[in-house]
This record gives sequence, structure tokens and C-alpha cells, in this order.
Amino acid sequence: MTQLLTPGDSSRRPEGRHPSGWPSAQTVPLVDVFAALDTSPRGLTVAEAVLRRDRYGANELPRAGRRGLWRQLAAQFTDLFAIVLLVASAITFLAYELQQPRDAGTFRLAVAILAVVVLNASIGFAQEYSAERTAQSLQAMVPHTCRVLRDGERRELPARELVPGDVVVLEAGDAVPADCRLVEAHEVSVNNAALTGESDAVGRTREPVAAGPLLEARNCVFMGTDVVAGSAKAVVFATGAATEFGRIFRLAAAAPRQKTPLQLQVASMARRVAGVALAIGAALFAVRVPTGQPFVETFVFALGVMVALVPEGLPATLSVSLAIGVRRMARRHALVKQLLAVEALGSTTVVCTDKTGTLTQAEMTVAHVWAGGTSHPVSGVGYAPVGEVTDAAPVRELLGAAALCCNARLVPPPADAGRCPRSGRGGWRVLGDTTEGALLVAAAKAGIDLAAEEARAPRVAEYPFDSIRKLMSTVHRAADADTYRAYVKGAPQELLARCTDIDWKGRRRPLTDELRADVTETNDQLAAQGLRVLAAAWRPVTGPRATQDETESGLTLLGLVGMLDPPRPEVSGAVDACRRAGVRIVMVTGDHPLTAEAVARRVGIVRQAAPAIVTGARLDRMDDDALDGLLAEPAELLLCRVSPEHKMRVVTALQRRGEVVAVTGDGANDAPALKHADIGVAMGASGTDVAREAAVMVLLDDSFASIAAAVRLGRSVYQNIRKFLIYLFSHNIAELVPILAATFAGFPLVPITAVQILAIDLGSDVLPALALGAEPPEPDVMERPPRSRRERLFSLTVMGRILFLGGIQALGVCVVFFWHIHASGIPYSDFTEDDTVYREAITLVQAGIVVSQFFNALAVRTDRQSIFRIGLLSNPWLLAAGCFGIGLMAAISYLPALQAVFHTAPLAAADWAVLGAFGVLLLAAEETRKWWLRCHRPVVGKGGKR
Repeated sequence: MTQLLTPGDSSRRPEGRHPSGWPSAQTVPLVDVFAALDTSPRGLTVAEAVLRRDRYGANELPRAGRRGLWRQLAAQFTDLFAIVLLVASAITFLAYELQQPRDAGTFRLAVAILAVVVLNASIGFAQEYSAERTAQSLQAMVPHTCRVLRDGERRELPARELVPGDVVVLEAGDAVPADCRLVEAHEVSVNNAALTGESDAVGRTREPVAAGPLLEARNCVFMGTDVVAGSAKAVVFATGAATEFGRIFRLAAAAPRQKTPLQLQVASMARRVAGVALAIGAALFAVRVPTGQPFVETFVFALGVMVALVPEGLPATLSVSLAIGVRRMARRHALVKQLLAVEALGSTTVVCTDKTGTLTQAEMTVAHVWAGGTSHPVSGVGYAPVGEVTDAAPVRELLGAAALCCNARLVPPPADAGRCPRSGRGGWRVLGDTTEGALLVAAAKAGIDLAAEEARAPRVAEYPFDSIRKLMSTVHRAADADTYRAYVKGAPQELLARCTDIDWKGRRRPLTDELRADVTETNDQLAAQGLRVLAAAWRPVTGPRATQDETESGLTLLGLVGMLDPPRPEVSGAVDACRRAGVRIVMVTGDHPLTAEAVARRVGIVRQAAPAIVTGARLDRMDDDALDGLLAEPAELLLCRVSPEHKMRVVTALQRRGEVVAVTGDGANDAPALKHADIGVAMGASGTDVAREAAVMVLLDDSFASIAAAVRLGRSVYQNIRKFLIYLFSHNIAELVPILAATFAGFPLVPITAVQILAIDLGSDVLPALALGAEPPEPDVMERPPRSRRERLFSLTVMGRILFLGGIQALGVCVVFFWHIHASGIPYSDFTEDDTVYREAITLVQAGIVVSQFFNALAVRTDRQSIFRIGLLSNPWLLAAGCFGIGLMAAISYLPALQAVFHTAPLAAADWAVLGAFGVLLLAAEETRKWWLRCHRPVVGKGGKR
């Protein structure tokens, strides 16, 4: 690991202090910087660089630790329900060993259970392995090459070869390769969004600053950030994992991955099912042994009961249902790295969302131009010059002057990127300051040919922007080469103070106090809308060597330009959908409170007059009780100027209150919270690799609307899981009750064998359960409040439906079994396993369960709505799966080869008619129950709405 050269707080660093005892990066006087790092203005010698490379290691982040493939695959078999299935398989193998004579069919079905376990594990492993490899390497955040001084010569080296003490050369457009202290700075601005979440470019200086948080030091630049303007030289003081970027990486790596609510509930369900199966099997074994039944036969009987209680097809059904959700999300450009994350979003109660790049475009865009008392809206977003300036003629001079007074460059997309209309990877981008880029785009939208303007009025002098004047000025030669003009842009208040005239509707007028008040009021109005406002002015000058004082005094104001980082167009609808679904949205950003509130209002996160706005500094002063109280308040909440530690603390506090928390973000600063959340959602196109690494879901199109769609799909997945749980467990009752009834009635044989039960569980039930797992979301799924984290899969409602439907099925199969037995007139004690009547009776039980499950599958498709309202034929896959199960049952009844395996017998047409009547009775009973619920228990969501 690379050692940090102690920039400030060494207590949180991995490897102590630099031998020089350098106390703090930002406070060291400029003259002492080189000495403190044992280097010089000529940089390190090649020999010294090699020594330091050996000492500190490569300038790269450690690769995220990954389990080996075999360990990843083995982990699929350690899930509790997988263990339950393995136990069921072992039971079946044991039954085979104890049978005399041994039944090959039992052996084959035991192998089939193992095959289901393997299939389930393979699906989970393949899905997670594929998604894991799709996530890009964290190393891509570090630039590949950089310019370094070695032995006084400028060289271009791989960034991984940088060491502490190297002197690097930075220019506009460069990515910063390590944490550095500036020793030369020429109007440098950097974009720290990847670390702080703040999209605004911030100026840098080479002078020492007061001690404080390192990320706020204006004389330092950091790995993973970008130089947007100016040029500089800087000395490296931290590389690799010792950088601020590395600190966030370690913070994210240390955060444990949270188990989803479904993971916890499935594990709990597996424990309960295993315990109940073992307890009932043992109890029945204990009851039958004293009656004189053979020990081995009694043990096999108890094993059959245990098998009846284990839904062998459930894990495969669960995995495939989740995989269906994964594929549906993939169609919405959402990459899910873990199957269970599909459901987790459906239980989300709070979304903590970043601002820059998540809610916004991360591209400054001019929205309004004001000149001569008139506002001119500008359409289009991003850096693509697509859109128009309303009534552009009066503001062309203003936008032309602002564009000429820029050092940024607008770079068109490559020839093969025609399908990407906006900025982004392969789209339009700005080289230099993003604010200047927005001015260039606005000028192009006004019909100004930027190249022609630069050729017509070439620049002959420049006075760069600085943080004291808050202005930038350029001098240009006019077309006739005899006159010169100065163009000035900057902060409105600063520029207004230097203006004596104003361009008012094409005429030059004195800037009276009244007009100054109008300009100031307009500036305030634009700023109140969350716009960043710049002013532009001009004046004639005497020549190319006009002084700065001459250039920036006696100006004529051209107008104001208001710009913003625009919200993504789909965000408002997504926010509204989340609100209707009862999902609370909390903005958590490193940006300024005013900017955050303006964006939040535009997208609908804030609707109240006075939302709760809390800064990171205030969070630091809060103890856990105060934070819990803040989060418990129903007010709209914005958390601004927060650090990665703050985000993690907020997520933990929300989880402590029982919330299911989803965190969205794109920057490295979001990574710890993304990993610590119940589900982390990273932006795929504009997001950083560290964010994608930490998240379990990646939005490939960066669309916040995919969040609302994912919540809808996640809720649908959870509903579908409940549907096939009811479907699967209800027939377990139908398998168990006849066995219990026969035991207490004194019948010596089982009404259904373990082999038949496995045939139902693996042959007839899996496909209909999968078809239920593919049910589309119900129409009102986003109108319901989110379920509680404490709500169980087996809620009282679910258990009630299982008992209701299972009881009807159990009653039907008990009736047909004992009716057939009693109709034969044969005493119980005379029945043997090879008796034809007995084989017909157990065939009736198996067929009765299969047929009733066909109608049961139709019944459970909706919770309250009538199946006839959504249409009996609206899920053709379910009908096909049910017909396949009935066809398989018919084959077991009529084909001699299968009769020998399952000890079945042919059924008469009347038998099938009776079984069908019981199925219709079940569907009618469930429809009656739903009708009663609709009449007496209307659904009430959050706020009393349906």
C-alpha cells in the first residue's frame, strides 16, 4: 500500500507520517514545500523515483477483494433453503435405502431434488457472476498517463508510476493523477464533484491556507478530480490508497453489505419449514411405532410426511422469478448485480438521492438571457447546441461578447456517436470551464458562428479571472484592424459597479440609479430560481496594450445570463410516482443549500414553503437522538454540504428507525452510503467506478425514472413471490392432511406416497409457480403504501389464504380417497400396496391435488380483484403450465411404465369430472372471499387514499 505523506489528519491514514514530519499539506509555506517532500523544482531524479516506488508502491487503488469462483459457487449451497432441500434429498435417498425391495423411482426423484438444488445455485451464480464482471474496474478512475518533471525534464509517464515528491504539470482538461499541493497556479479551477458532490468548478491557489478539512484546502488538488481551467504545477504528497479518493474507497470497502429484507425472510422461512417438517415427522413416527407398525415402514412413512412439508420447487421458482425481474429491469437499462436486490427496491420506504449527475444533467446550461429589460428563455439542455434562444436578435451581441471572453472549447461527438444526442460518453463535451461551455452553447443556439466570430475579432490580450476581481476580460481587434474592443464577463455586482452605460434595446443609455435597480432586481430574481448569473459588458479601448484598469472601467452593460445544472427531464414524473407510492425522498448532496433547494423544487422533492435544510456542520453537532428526531419529522428534508461519513450516518439512522433505504449516487463520495444501504443504486453512464463497485444496481442510462420503475417491478416481484408461496404451500396442506387423517382413522397405508409428492412438487407445480412469478404488476401497485420492514412473507393474511385454499383442497382429496376406499367394501386391515383399489385411491389423491392446483393458480393471481376482471386467459403461460401438469398426471395414471414407478392406476372419466368439480368449488370459494373483502374491507393507502 502507498504511504500517505500526512496531509493533516494522520489518525485516519493507513501508514503514518512522512519522514520529514510535514504537519499539514495546506499550511506549509510555499518556500518549504519542496524541502518538506525531499524534492526540488526540477522534480525527482530517476534513481530517487525508483527508490520511492519500491518504498511506497504503485499509484493505484487496491483491487476490490473478490471470492474465488469455487467459493462463489459454494456460497449458493449454504443458503438455508438450499440446505433444507439437501436434507430433503438425503431423506429421499435414505428412504430408498430402507425400502425393501428398493424402488428405482425413489432414487431417481432423490437425484431430481439434487438437480433442482444445482439448478437453483447455477442460476444465482451465473446471474451474479455476469453482473459482477459487467461492473467496470475501479482502476479506470485513475488517469492512464500524466506529465511529470524528472531530472528537470518534462516526461509523460503512466500514472501508476507516480510517487510522493513528483512534480506534475496540469492543464485544463487533465484528470488529477494523485493528491498534490500546488506550487504554481495560473487561474486554475477544478471540478471536485467525484469527491464532494458539488458540481461547481472551484478556484485553486498556490498560497498556504489555514488548517482545516483537507478537501476544503484551496491549494491542493486530488486524485479523481478534473482540471477545468488554467494550468499549474503541483507536488505529489499522497498516492494510491493514501489519497482522499483512497480513503473513501477504504470507507466503502469497510461497510458491510446489508442483507435484503427478502434474504432475511427466506432464511427465516427455511428454518421454520425445516423445524415444522422435522417435528411433525418425528411426532407421527412416535405415534405409529407403539401401534405395532414395522419400524422401517414407519420410518419411511415419517420421511414421507417430512417430504410432504418441504416445497422442493420453491428455491428454483424463487430464483427464476427474481431472474425474470432482473430481465425486466434490464429492459429498463438497470443492471442488477444480485438477484435478491430486485425485490429489495419494492420494499423501499426512503430514497436518499444525490443531486449532481443523479437528479441533474451534470452539465451547465443557459436557461435565461436578459437584455434591455426583456427576458429571453433558452431551450435545450446539456452541451449539445440543440435548442434556440427566444427572439435571439436582441441578445446576439451579448452572447457573442460572452463567447469571445471564454477559454473553454466545445468538442463535438466523434463520428460514430450519432446515436448520442446529448453530452456524455461519446457525446458533446466541454474542454475547460463548464460555465464558459454553457455560454458557448447558448451562443451557438442564438445562431452565432463561433469560429467565424473568433476569426473576425481575434483576441490580442487577456486579463484572466481571479477570485478577488471576479471578472475576466479579453481585448479583440475589430474587423477593420483600426479599432479594439474589450469584452468583460463576471459576477453581476462586480461588473455593474464598473459600468457607466447600458445597452437598452439597441441603444446606448446612461446607467441611471433606476436602471441599476432594475438590473439588480433581475439578478436577484434569477438567483432566487437557483440560477448562476453572469453579466457581460464591453467598451472600446485605445489599443491592444490597454491596461486592466482601462479595460475594466467605463463599461457598457450588455445584459445578464442565467444558467443552471438542469434537472433530468424524467425526474419530476419519477419523483411524483415515488410520492404516490408512499416512498419518502431525501436529497443528500455536497452542494450549496440554495442550489439544492432550487433543484429540489424543480423536480418536486420540495413542495412546502419551508423545507428542513440541514448542513453537514449541523449534523456534526447532532447526537444520535437528535438525528433520529430530525428524521422522524414529516417535513421535506434536504441534507447539504455533507461528507461520505455524514451520508453513512444518515442511512444508518434511517435503518435504525426500521426504514428500508435505497441510496442513489454517481460520485466516489457516494460509495460508502451506496454499500451500507439496503440497496445502492449507481449511475452507469456518468457515475464513477467506485460508485458502481459499491452498488448492487446500476442504472445504465442514468435515468432517475428507472428508480420508480424498479420500485414498481420490485413490488410486483414481492407480490408474485407471495402468490406462488400461497400456491405451493396450500397443496402441502393437501398432501399432509390426508396422511394425518389416515393415521388417526387407523388406515395402515399412506394416502399419498413420497414418490407421488415429489412428482407433484417437481413435476406439476414448478411451471405454474414460475408463470405466477412472471405476472405483470397489478394496476394499483404504486398506489399502495410500502410494506413495513417487519412485515413477513408469511403474514397472517398469507397464512390465512394458505389455510383457506389448502383446507379446501385437503377436504376434497380426503373425500375422494376415503369415498373410494369405503366404496370397495374392503376392510382397512386387508389393504396392501399392490391392491388395485388402493392404487386407484392414491391416484385420485395425487390427481385431485394437481387438478385443484390448476384452479388454485388462477385464484391466487390477484389478492382482491376478481380473476374474471383481469381475464382467465390473460396469462397464457399459466394456462399452458397447468395443462402440462394435468397432462403429466394423466401420463402417470395411464402409462404402464409410470404406473410402475408411482404405483398408480387408470382413472375413469367420472373420476376426472369429480376432481374438476372440486377445483371449480375451490375457485368459487376464493372468488366469494375476494368479493367479501372488496365489500367490507376497502384498501386504504397512505394518507387515506386507495
